[in-house]
Amino acid sequence: MAVEIEMRARFDKDVHDQLIARLRKDGEDLGDDAKHIYFYVLPDQLLKVTDNMAVGTAKITLKGSRIGQGSAFPETEFAIAREDVPAAVKVFKALGFGSVMHEAFNLRHNFRFQDVEIAVKWSAAWGYHAEFEVLLDDGASDATRDEASARIVDVAAELGVTLMSEQELADFGAAFEAAEQKRKARQGRAAPIR
Repeated sequence: MAVEIEMRARFDKDVHDQLIARLRKDGEDLGDDAKHIYFYVLPDQLLKVTDNMAVGTAKITLKGSRIGQGSAFPETEFAIAREDVPAAVKVFKALGFGSVMHEAFNLRHNFRFQDVEIAVKWSAAWGYHAEFEVLLDDGASDATRDEASARIVDVAAELGVTLMSEQELADFGAAFEAAEQKRKARQGRAAPIR
């Protein structure tokens, strides 16, 4: 199992465009990575089924933490066939995760800049945003984790991007969850069209 050090930022379209231009100029372009994601927000974990449409792959991922609960967490993932995505979603629904499932489409372009992977994204829930991440071995020391976190902070600053605090991430996640619960409740009350 790997340990992922991940930090996020939200911004407007101007910052998005400037960031893309800078990364295309000075970073390593890793390509488009559009994804359709089914994610399940569990009390202390995040489970995802990802259809990576841009490259024709799919996977199931379990993150050992939720957004807003720290920047370092274990991550386990394994590949599945793209045609098995609906079956995986069906299995997780049958296991009782349907009420905590959310679905999202992410436009995404990946870069590497100074040994930090940066996914510049847009989704309906997040708007324009980016994930900055460094992947470490499971046994990485606290010092190595701290060094990776510092590298992400330095890279974001150099790129002119303000990272979200853990409290901002937790607040955003709570607001998203509340809005999704209200949306699902409205859907459940809506009369079927005959």
